[in-house]
Amino acid sequence: MLKGLLSFKNQYRTLHLTWFAFFLTFVCWFNFAPFASIIGKELSLDESQIKTLLICNLAITIPARIIIGALLDKYGPRITYSILLMFAVVPCIATALAQDFSQMVVARLLMGIVGSGFVLGIRMVSEWFPPKDIGMAQGIYGGWGNFGAFGAEFALPLIAGGTAFLAGGNANWRLTIVMTGVIAAIYGVIYFNSVTDTPPGKEYKRPKKYGAMEVTSARDFYGLLIMNFGLIFALGLLAWRLAQKKLHFLNPGQMYFIWFLLAALYAYQSYQAWLVNRDVVLGRKQFAPAERYEFGQVALLQFTYITNFGSELAAVSMLPVFFEKTFGLQHAAAAMIAATYPFLNLFSRPSGGFISDKFGSRKWTMTTVTALIGVAYLLAHQIDKTWALPLAVGVTMFSALFAQAGCGGTFAIVPLIKKEITGQVAGNVGAYGNFGGVVYLTIFSLTDAPTLFASMGIGALVCAFMCAFFLKEPQNSFGLDAAGMEAQAVPISSPSGFGMRD
Repeated sequence: MLKGLLSFKNQYRTLHLTWFAFFLTFVCWFNFAPFASIIGKELSLDESQIKTLLICNLAITIPARIIIGALLDKYGPRITYSILLMFAVVPCIATALAQDFSQMVVARLLMGIVGSGFVLGIRMVSEWFPPKDIGMAQGIYGGWGNFGAFGAEFALPLIAGGTAFLAGGNANWRLTIVMTGVIAAIYGVIYFNSVTDTPPGKEYKRPKKYGAMEVTSARDFYGLLIMNFGLIFALGLLAWRLAQKKLHFLNPGQMYFIWFLLAALYAYQSYQAWLVNRDVVLGRKQFAPAERYEFGQVALLQFTYITNFGSELAAVSMLPVFFEKTFGLQHAAAAMIAATYPFLNLFSRPSGGFISDKFGSRKWTMTTVTALIGVAYLLAHQIDKTWALPLAVGVTMFSALFAQAGCGGTFAIVPLIKKEITGQVAGNVGAYGNFGGVVYLTIFSLTDAPTLFASMGIGALVCAFMCAFFLKEPQNSFGLDAAGMEAQAVPISSPSGFGMRD
């Protein structure tokens, strides 16, 4: 596969076109973080408001990834990805035109929709690559796409500085942010005219039912309801944060009204899940062994994505401000140093997928990497102004290495759960990455960086324990034929029908 990456033919052409689409969505999604201090000064925002905007940037991505996942399974990644890329220009312009905190909140909430683009490429790549290469392929897609966060933190301040003459000598962050959206929209048109959903002759499998994720046992239905509540909780947490007195955005009455709407949304979501799955819950339908999957495995992957991608989102969002304040650096210098964290995505996330492919056990790859994430963040917990700057950068890069490898390990498993609902599985797992980002950044907004690092470290160690005892190896983890994955599935013998093996 490594040799094929140098070509621009067949599945590798699709891979390269798709990771670059993801790259552009991440440039847009993270185009606020490198300018956080400058925007704060220009719009007279205090520290709590800036931290809240970082949370807003992630929040709407939670429901958006689930919705995008469902649309993806129905319409295919080509159309859905192209439309999302073209939409990116809207929140970019809204951010550039914002004149106060309230307008910026709306702009960054809209930007969260763009952050859902990751889910689309997961299905696209899984259609074009066989199971034996899926970890590496997904790692390259995710890692090189996530490199867009580095592009935002490193390159955007340089562009803003280079165009300062157009803004009276000040860093031209407004024009720079608009440019990211315009480029993404243009590429959306290019992507639509350059890819297909599947290789020639392969059928694009769609879910038999729409409206909610289909499960294959009554027990899994109740697990689905529990996990859906977690995502609603994260949005409620954001509403609570926006209702804090010093933010001046929501009053208590508005917060309670939003909570009511979220409760109604959860009720509607649960009803849709019931409509899709009632025959299974009532015992009127049973899936053949090869068609079953265990939702508990999806829940575990959601937890792993909290600890790896959720922590990465939090770190990428807060590190520029952290280095600036801890070591007294200039804004541009702090942003460029912080960019070393997402820079590692170029090879660390693909390495996680590669190890998962070659190690022979996706379960133990995931367990080991997650434990190392915990150790790395607990080391970062010790960083303060007495540290030598190179040592502090080295420890954060050590954290980044394993967090990003963990992302690659997670999505080496996701496409192997159940092909026709890959978009929905990826959307739910991806949403929990944002759930982790929201929770971790809320902790950061209420405490400090050492507490954040400690929280992320402890969470990862707990997750590693759960993986060691409860994560299972997917069937056909290392199959050869991308087009015949379902045909190669091995029937299970357990009565619960989870389509997995230890």
